[in-house]
Amino acid sequence: MRRTLQVFAAILIPGLSLLISSCLELSCIDETEAFVKAGFYSYSTKSAAIPDSITLYGLNKDSIIYKKVKLTPPALLPLNDSSSVSVFVIKINGIKDTIEFRYWSYPHLISKECGYSMFHTVDTIFHTKHAIDSISRVNENITTENVESIRIFY
Repeated sequence: MRRTLQVFAAILIPGLSLLISSCLELSCIDETEAFVKAGFYSYSTKSAAIPDSITLYGLNKDSIIYKKVKLTPPALLPLNDSSSVSVFVIKINGIKDTIEFRYWSYPHLISKECGYSMFHTVDTIFHTKHAIDSISRVNENITTENVESIRIFY
């Protein structure tokens, strides 16, 4: 009887620990993409002003990021991890401008479950002045935090 109990315990304990550990989900719940987060402001009043319509796409890219949407700020602009320059075409209320970011990228460990993400430090921002009057850099470090990076005054 005692021998049967020992065999039963030897099978049951490892089996239960395997069952419990297989139910634990080690998934990534953290944000892993670092975007330039852009807020929109009125140049005349210097207060937040949401444009009626935004279209945004990367220059020489096939995909459109936003297409004629009424945006709830911030707009998220993805920088190219394998380059030091990203250029975007932005149409604010039907008027087209370009924004060029010059930056450097570096890997950052998010967590063991999520792995690495590329963070960026913006050096310079160039833009045309059709709808956009100016762009101010609020935070030069582009990370996964929900922090406004630039302010676009139009």
